[in-house]
Amino acid sequence: MQGARILATGSAVPELCVNNFKISEMVETSDDWIVTRTGIKERRLLTGIDTSVVDLACLASIKALDKVSMNPLDIDLIILATSSPNDLFGSASQVQAQIGANKAVAFDLTAACSGFVLAMVTGAQFIQNGSYKNVLVIGADVLSKWTNWLDRSTCILFGDGAGAVIIQACSQDNNGILGFQLNTDGEKYDQLSIPYRNKAKNQTISICQGEFDFIQMNGKEVYKFAVSKVPLSIFKCLQSLRISIEDVSWLLLHQANERIIHAVAERLSIHSSKLISNLHKYGNTSAASIPLALDEALSNNKIKYNDLIVISGFGAGLTWGTVVIQWKC
Repeated sequence: MQGARILATGSAVPELCVNNFKISEMVETSDDWIVTRTGIKERRLLTGIDTSVVDLACLASIKALDKVSMNPLDIDLIILATSSPNDLFGSASQVQAQIGANKAVAFDLTAACSGFVLAMVTGAQFIQNGSYKNVLVIGADVLSKWTNWLDRSTCILFGDGAGAVIIQACSQDNNGILGFQLNTDGEKYDQLSIPYRNKAKNQTISICQGEFDFIQMNGKEVYKFAVSKVPLSIFKCLQSLRISIEDVSWLLLHQANERIIHAVAERLSIHSSKLISNLHKYGNTSAASIPLALDEALSNNKIKYNDLIVISGFGAGLTWGTVVIQWKC
């Protein structure tokens, strides 16, 4: 087994910034109502007929590559975590082509807001078992395309964005991906979903065809799920690594809701000063939220060499998971 560490990060968000006052022009709400319940002040939304999640994913990837002057041809594998591809057959191959990583295998991974954690764990496995040397992991979503902008319960939450990390093989002494813990509860899949609805039946061959609906969410149940399951996942992961809560330098959770973030930290007895969060600027960007916040924290020189970072994602599926990393750059 060889080690794996995050070598570089990058992120990208659309230019259009929509604040809560603009949202209040579309639905009955207010800036105070949104901030009090979510912590979100504004979000970025992708515009343009010819733009898609691929554009954001490529920009974030190029920024990560440029930081370490890496040739895209040195990338062995690309994993794109997204629930909003521009092609149901997948978007990762388009990223591969557009950034010039022509030697890389590329595939999509769909796990909504847990997607980046699962993708990072998957990428690290390919490195630690010796299959690949350089893996590009991207979390990118444009859920604005699947949001009902007349539904106050969901339209206030979501934004678009992308984040990328390059994971590279290293010696065991420099290993930075320490351990993980992953879970799924498929019985509650309908608490947060974009369901497919059958619309019409083809009378000739007796098949039903339809289309995907907007985001459907049971907010109260998702909140209860997150604040109960995420702390347990983190405890189990840290316990398996024999790491104490006191040793944690930073807690980076999926940026879903400020109340969830603080409730999880409180249950773990982690002080708010150790939280990495930029939710107020971008809203819930699904699979992009963790790498977007990680890249911003690094740009602001928050994270230092050997810092222990607990990362946890949670969301549709229902899925949740934790990965513990040590910063080795």
